[in-house]
Amino acid sequence: MSDPTADRRLLLVHAHPDDECIATGASMAMYAAQGAHVTLVTCTLGEEGEILLPDVAHLAADQQDELGAHRQEELGAAMAALGVTDWRLLGGPGAFRDSGMIGTPSNQRADCFWRADLLEAAAPLVGVIREVRPQVLITYDDFGGYGHPDHIQAHRVAMYATVLAAAASFRPELGQAWDVAKVYWTAFPRSVLRAGIEALRAAGDTSDFAAMDPDDLPFVIDDELVTTEIDASDYLDAKLQALRAHATQVSVDGGFFALSDNLGSKALGIEYFRLVRGPFQASSDGRETDLFAGIE
Repeated sequence: MSDPTADRRLLLVHAHPDDECIATGASMAMYAAQGAHVTLVTCTLGEEGEILLPDVAHLAADQQDELGAHRQEELGAAMAALGVTDWRLLGGPGAFRDSGMIGTPSNQRADCFWRADLLEAAAPLVGVIREVRPQVLITYDDFGGYGHPDHIQAHRVAMYATVLAAAASFRPELGQAWDVAKVYWTAFPRSVLRAGIEALRAAGDTSDFAAMDPDDLPFVIDDELVTTEIDASDYLDAKLQALRAHATQVSVDGGFFALSDNLGSKALGIEYFRLVRGPFQASSDGRETDLFAGIE
C-alpha cells in the first residue's frame, strides 16, 4: 500500500527568515516527517532585522548591510532542523528587500517588498505554485498578523498568486494552471495566549511579556475564528532547534518562548490556522485536525 501522505503538497509563504518557525514550524516538521512535500517561499532576506548577537552587529543595515546573506544561512540551518528540503526565496536572493516598518527610511526604498508591484511580486510565486502544485497554501491574514508591511504584502502576494496560478491564460510560460484547494491564514487563539500569560505569572515571571494583556496583542484572534488545530507537539523540539538557528533574531530563553516551559507543548507545539478557502472537515471538537482534511 502506498503512503497516504506521499502525494500531499504544502506551500507556505512567509515574509522573513524566522517567521516560518514561529507560527508554522512544528506543522512543517510534522508533515515533512510524514512524507508530504513541504515548500517554503520566503519573500525577503530580512535585511532590516535587529541583531541580537554582538559579534555580528557589524552586518546591520546601517553598517555593512550584509545581514541578508547571513540570515539566508540561518534559514538553511532552520530548514534542516525541520526536515524541509524545498525552500526558496521569492524571485531569487535579494529580489525583494526587507521593508522595515511604516515611517522608517527603509520603507521608502524603491526596492523594498512593500513597494513592489503586486503583479511583479506575484508572478514568481505563480511559477512555484504551478511547479509544486500544492493542495494547501498557508500565509498570513490581511493584517499580516501584527501589521508589519512585509507580512501584509506577503498576504497580498500569496492570495493574488493563488488566483493567477489557476488562470490558464496568465503567463502559460510559467507552467500549467493549478488551483490550490485550501488556503489557510496563521492564527493564534486568544484563550491560548491568555492561559500562557497566566501560567507565566503563576510561575513568578516578571518579564514585560508576562505583564501584557492578551487583548492588547495585535496577532491574537478570537477563538471562534480559528478553524484548524494541528497537534504537532511531537515536533516541538525540532521547532525550537529551528528557532535557535535564527540566532541573530530569536532568543528562545524567555518572553513569548517561555510559554513552552509553562504550558508544555500546547503553546508552541500545537499550531492554529484559519481556513479561508476550500473544504472544511471538522473533527468531533468542531475544528479540523489535518490541513489536508476534505481533500480527495
